[in-house]
Amino acid sequence: MFEIVEHTSRRGALARAILAELPEWFGIPESVDNYVAECEALPVLAAHANGEAVGFLALKTHTPVAAEALVLGVRRVWHRRGCGRALFAQAERRLARQGIRYLTVKTLAASDPDPNYTATRLFYEAIGFEPIEVFPTLWSADNPCLLMLKRIS
Repeated sequence: MFEIVEHTSRRGALARAILAELPEWFGIPESVDNYVAECEALPVLAAHANGEAVGFLALKTHTPVAAEALVLGVRRVWHRRGCGRALFAQAERRLARQGIRYLTVKTLAASDPDPNYTATRLFYEAIGFEPIEVFPTLWSADNPCLLMLKRIS
């Protein structure tokens, strides 16, 4: 259903366009600007359906064995249709070929009752991520960070 390709040009523009449609998750302008800037320099996988980019995943390698899913964005109309799963599946295959064994992701901790982030955590758990540690002030006192980890093969 989705064609997953490495997006090699205008990665930041792709990120900004999709994140702008998701203010419930990406409503802090400075954070969006940071994601956009980082996407320009990182590998970005894009999911295409019906000839348009409907989602993306930016990957950041931290060590020879660990990488981070820095930011995932999927256009709202494509939520719950397998786009995020397809992006992560392709990312994991790519990272495994590079010798990466661990993939992390950061999201809002459960101590914040935001229902959008509850759904986000459930998605990450459904694809195999496990909660590892909460960093209460990494982002800010109002946005406690949960680090999640997945072993990839």
